[in-house]
Amino acid sequence: MEEAGAGVATNGEAELNWSRLSVSLETLESELEARGEERRGTREALLRLLLPHNRLVSLPRALGSGFPHLQLLDVSGNALTALGPELLALRGLRTLLARNNRLGGPGALPKGLAQSPLRHSLQVLNLSGNCFQEVPPSLLELRALQTLSLGGNQLQSIPAEIENLQSLECLYLGGNFIKEIPPELANLPSLNYLVLCDNKIQSVPPQLSQLHSLRSLSLHNNLLTYLPREILNLIHLEELSLRGNPLVVRFVRDLTYDPPTLLELAARTIKIRNISYTPYDLPGNLLRYLSSASNCPNPKCGGVYFDCCVRQIKFVDFCGKYRLPLMHYLCSPECSSPCSSASHSSTSQSESDSEDEAGVAAHRMQKVLLG
Repeated sequence: MEEAGAGVATNGEAELNWSRLSVSLETLESELEARGEERRGTREALLRLLLPHNRLVSLPRALGSGFPHLQLLDVSGNALTALGPELLALRGLRTLLARNNRLGGPGALPKGLAQSPLRHSLQVLNLSGNCFQEVPPSLLELRALQTLSLGGNQLQSIPAEIENLQSLECLYLGGNFIKEIPPELANLPSLNYLVLCDNKIQSVPPQLSQLHSLRSLSLHNNLLTYLPREILNLIHLEELSLRGNPLVVRFVRDLTYDPPTLLELAARTIKIRNISYTPYDLPGNLLRYLSSASNCPNPKCGGVYFDCCVRQIKFVDFCGKYRLPLMHYLCSPECSSPCSSASHSSTSQSESDSEDEAGVAAHRMQKVLLG
């Protein structure tokens, strides 16, 4: 962008670039009002208004009346503590850039945002570098959002209601204090880019494998020690960033195991031996329990499990260069796991199985960043 002293208009007056002005807020208000007056009664419409780095402490009042066709507003790098009601007058706004301000306290977003026309028009929202400690509930009602950036704030969690943003394609939440990834995040069918780097995340829910459109997943600089094996189901994933995580460097066996209950033993027997039953033979709670069985991933086992399983780490090669620790679940400690060997120098079945599985995924993974 060209730096402006008194304002630069480009693209046939479609863009007004007033970045880094050395004038008072009152002067800026007057200039904006004058520009708005100039356009009244004409066919010219200002589409892009750039006001970054102007020490603004509030939105110019002129926004509320003079720029009804505005599509992009950039107020980044100011001293805004709130986006006032003037914002709601921008009925056709598609892109709002308000990064690196002081937003985050009560009233940081205008009341009625979720019921305003912005709910259906706003597609790109960048609020990175502010002071939000939680995702404002009103943002979760902006159903047209395609890109949401809240990096470099003070977020403690991701609300389950994030699944409301069904049009979301890019979600940037890096540089916060997030500890968990909610499984509801997997209910975003159009998500292509997910950035969760530089947080305090300890595990990745297997439900993320449902993000079939995901192309890039940034998880570097977290507290991850393993990944769920379901991550191999991300068939369009091209980039996976994992550097700066305490990923395990050796096989871990029998991490946790509690003996199965009598109920689970009986249910396993029914499933393994294919004992037939009808809905009239058992009460509803037992029918639901039987339907929740999970198959043991070991192809030589054929067993099932319900609530009780053995967690193990399996290393999978990607691109012939990196070995990722993926979590998988076995029905019992006696199950002959394909990854049961703990020796790195061994050429046992565990190594060959790992290579076979890598062959399925390597052509999908273009970049795996560990270093």
